[in-house]
Amino acid sequence: MQSLRPLNARVFPTTSLLCKHVFYYSFTLIRSMSQSTSIPKKIQRVRDHGYDNYMEVHKKILKVLKFQDLILTQPNQAICTARLDTLSRRLGFKQYEAGAFVLKFPHIFEIYEHPIQRILYFRLTRKAILQIEQEKQALAAQIPDAVTCLRKLLMLSNTGRLRLEHIRIAHLDLGLPEDFEFSVVLKYPQYFRLFDATDTRSKYIEIVERDPSLAVCAIEKLREKEYREKGIDAENSRFSFIVNFPPGFKIGKYYKIAVWKWQRLPYWSPYEDVSGYDLRSLEAQKRMEKRAVATIHELLSLTVEKKITLERIAHFRLAMNLPKKLKEFLLQHQGIFYISTRGNHGKLHTVFLREAYRKGELIEPNDLYLARRKLAELILLSPRKAHVDRELGNLRRDREQDERARIKSGYAEERSGSFMVEDELAMHGEIGVDPDFSEKERTTDEDTHFSD
Repeated sequence: MQSLRPLNARVFPTTSLLCKHVFYYSFTLIRSMSQSTSIPKKIQRVRDHGYDNYMEVHKKILKVLKFQDLILTQPNQAICTARLDTLSRRLGFKQYEAGAFVLKFPHIFEIYEHPIQRILYFRLTRKAILQIEQEKQALAAQIPDAVTCLRKLLMLSNTGRLRLEHIRIAHLDLGLPEDFEFSVVLKYPQYFRLFDATDTRSKYIEIVERDPSLAVCAIEKLREKEYREKGIDAENSRFSFIVNFPPGFKIGKYYKIAVWKWQRLPYWSPYEDVSGYDLRSLEAQKRMEKRAVATIHELLSLTVEKKITLERIAHFRLAMNLPKKLKEFLLQHQGIFYISTRGNHGKLHTVFLREAYRKGELIEPNDLYLARRKLAELILLSPRKAHVDRELGNLRRDREQDERARIKSGYAEERSGSFMVEDELAMHGEIGVDPDFSEKERTTDEDTHFSD
């Protein structure tokens, strides 16, 4: 018996150790499987060159807009070439860099010689001025849409208020005019209230009353449209988003399962007040994460071009319950959003709504977007075409002048020729001239003289 005790003592810990290993292996296997059915937090970023090329053009647009504003602020809306380098340093250009940049876009900027001073000046072309007027008209025409956009933006916040400065930073993206504080906020007191905060000494815009008819997200309307047109299963499309992964994105088996489970996960609407819910459970945190995706989706849907910089979204982070690490959070959903680092030397990140674009253009463009695209078209036009257009314009003007001169000379010759024919016919008696005409005229003149 004594000899068996050590054997039993050795066998029991070995068996228990084996059981522990089997239990640990099965637990880690189940844990890894369960983690694979949730969207991974760190996903490799895949570039989409279509959006990056769009931002390369947008980088040129920003510089051109700065030059346009600089020219329009001048007294005669023209800049002397001698002052161009000095004024362009405010825009961040180096010496002799501004002149080379302006010469790249002859469809927007033109050089002319002053008729009196005999000095070269820069000014905007007629096409650029027409584009600016078209954008102003489109901006003024969509004031009612801008009012609705601002109301929905305020309803996305927890307290129904946002800082005026944060909205002013993103006013171009939201389609608001430059003076929206007066033309939108103060003009519609039934919708907005402007007040000063006592603790932060900042101005805030607050919504007067929440409108339930506006508390409908763009993704909800799209789900309903797809359900009616395509007949998608209601259970699968009730809480789903449109997912279009970029080309080259690797989708594994477990990642597809994770996306499928995430699409069916219910969440609270971004316009719904969640202050009364218990958000400490794991299920509530997952719902809040998906609600953050829906909030950013709705924020992008309110913009004119369905894009906005990540830094401007961060201004609304606290007011809309968005996560801290926004970039990592958006990279988890590359099928819904795309983050481009092009356009500002990598300093800013532009977030696109993927479902709103197709082949680099908006699927449903608005007038303001089309007016801004006109400027991009002028930028992309070849300088060689500008010279050809100028030569054709000069040739057309020369032809018109030659045509006018030819018509004028032909008309004069025709008139002089008709006079000569009349004189010859009168001399040969072929024109019926009244022989008493001179006598009648003389008699009439004499009668008029005597009557006077």
